[in-house]
Amino acid sequence: MRLMRLLSPPNPIKTPQTLFNLLRSHSLCSMAIPPPKSAMASAIVDNEAGVARRFWIKFRRESIFAMFHPFSLCLASGSLKIESFRSYIAQDAHFLKAFAHAYELAEECADDDDAKLAISELRSAVIQELKMHNSFVQEWGLEIAKECSISSAAVKYTEFLLATASGKVEGVKGPGKLATPFERTKVAAYTLGAMTPCMRLYAFLGKEFKALLDPKEGTHPYKKWIDNYSSESFQASALQTEELLDKLSVSLTGEELDIIEKLYHQAMKLEIEFFSAQSLVQPTVVPLIKEHNSTEDRLMIFSDFDLTCTVVDSSAILAEIAIVTAPKSDQSQSEDQIARMSSADLRNTWGHLSKQYTEEYEQCIESITPPKKAEFVYNNLHKALEQLSEFEKNANNRVIESGVLKGLNIEDIKRAGERLILQDGCIDFFKKIVKSANLNANVHVLSYCWCGDLIRSAFSSGGLHELNIHANEFTFEESISTGQIVKKVESPIDKVQAFRDILKSCQSDGKNLTIYIGDSVGDLLCLLEADIGIVIGSSSSLRRVGTQFGVSFVPLFPGLVKKQKEYVEGRSSNWKGLTGVLYTACSWAEIHASILGC
Repeated sequence: MRLMRLLSPPNPIKTPQTLFNLLRSHSLCSMAIPPPKSAMASAIVDNEAGVARRFWIKFRRESIFAMFHPFSLCLASGSLKIESFRSYIAQDAHFLKAFAHAYELAEECADDDDAKLAISELRSAVIQELKMHNSFVQEWGLEIAKECSISSAAVKYTEFLLATASGKVEGVKGPGKLATPFERTKVAAYTLGAMTPCMRLYAFLGKEFKALLDPKEGTHPYKKWIDNYSSESFQASALQTEELLDKLSVSLTGEELDIIEKLYHQAMKLEIEFFSAQSLVQPTVVPLIKEHNSTEDRLMIFSDFDLTCTVVDSSAILAEIAIVTAPKSDQSQSEDQIARMSSADLRNTWGHLSKQYTEEYEQCIESITPPKKAEFVYNNLHKALEQLSEFEKNANNRVIESGVLKGLNIEDIKRAGERLILQDGCIDFFKKIVKSANLNANVHVLSYCWCGDLIRSAFSSGGLHELNIHANEFTFEESISTGQIVKKVESPIDKVQAFRDILKSCQSDGKNLTIYIGDSVGDLLCLLEADIGIVIGSSSSLRRVGTQFGVSFVPLFPGLVKKQKEYVEGRSSNWKGLTGVLYTACSWAEIHASILGC
């Protein structure tokens, strides 16, 4: 068990210092854990950033869903069927004409000469983009625009765009009734709010796709498209659009900025709908559940908890509950209570335990890591992690023997779990799985956490009662912890054994697709044994140990693009474990998009 990640080897996601201050200064009636889980959705953003940047960060989930969309993946891999691309170009040409017209309307509303000039330049760039589309038509010698009917998604998007540019926004007067230049400028700002997401999204996709082009693989069939959207000129246009939106928004009220935010978000969702409406006449590797036959197959999702699902490590929470609720040194304790250390003694003891753990953990990692990078041999890694397992168990025993876990009230633990901040998108991902009637799926959480009640409370407060929790448990006497732990999952070896036991119990029920999501060295064996192992976060010790034992860490999107290139019609995607390849994800949105889709 990781003794306390707030006190263990450095990790980019740290326990906020404010947690300790809050816990010290508030009663446990309000349980001063940083408030609602949704707080992560509004990730820390520089308050000085413009509205365009803030909205792009806030709606990052939608941009990830667009990038991981089957259409985008096929386009990026170069495997997209030509008929699908022809249809897409026709749809996009229709949209770009509306886009150019929206710029024209915005220019008419803008009161500032510099803004008018900037909008005019952006409109000219769209005209050039349309010429690029025409060049595709000439290359194929086809009148594709006449051959393809316009999808309802494209119509919906263009109508939204032109309605906004015409001032038909809820709570806003129509352009014919705009009495002042300020009111007209406001409509121009709303229009840019609806147009900026498209520009930024395509600039983002262009750069991501460009980074994956491999000159050794010959000519990418859609290189011209990728070159256009990754070009310096298009990137500059996207930035210019954002800067213009920021400029036009400066004098707006909070209510008016809220309107722009809603328009921005709506445009992002319409982009995804636009991609979903594209014709795909080929097999794709995403979403992974696409090949899932719920009548015959089972989807087995396994996940770690601390810093995989959470922002704060659970042991840090338990430590602080113990310290906050401990008696002062001058307080007497009744004879019928479980004897506890004073808060001062507890803090000192935790400090000593954590210092010892951190130093010995680093020594252990150093001792098991090969000095030179080796070829991947699973058994060699397993043997090395047996040593780490012994270390974790010894560290656990020290915690128990110290008595620091005595005297915690079960209700305080549950309240802490209810307020524990989870990673953005984690709850949504699990909810979509367990609430879906079309999936034959099980979700298992394997955790070193000392107290399973904390995990159950964290998920149940988000409406998830169906997850299978495999963790250690506190022992209680009349709702007060005794300081003892029922040991179930203490180490990497315990975790992988639990993983195997769960799979063994399901073997008679058909084929399983196993996916494991984790963030630490303790998850390595499970990650490697699963059909698909996904590492979230960027634990330095995980990368160091894995790399030296020959494990390859592949970013999820490039990995899926490579899989798509190799995908042969009529065959399954052929995911299997023990290959030594793990995929890395930056967020739960990437995991959600790749496994479940939009």
